[in-house]
Amino acid sequence: MANIKAKKITELETWDEKELRKLKITVNNRLSALSVSEKPLAKSHPLFGKDAGYCKDLLVKIIQAEKKLKTQL
Repeated sequence: MANIKAKKITELETWDEKELRKLKITVNNRLSALSVSEKPLAKSHPLFGKDAGYCKDLLVKIIQAEKKLKTQL
């Protein structure tokens, strides 16, 4: 199973396909949750302290990293 807590979000180019997919799902879930309420996350969560704007920007970066990874294969 992909462990995204141990990876740096700022270094998406080092992530593999499974990790990127898991992070994308996590970000999408967080955006859905933020649209309903501002429930705080645990400090160990990779998106702790991040707002909706950050999550949307991160989602774009994840999609770009996925595309780049697919072109390398």
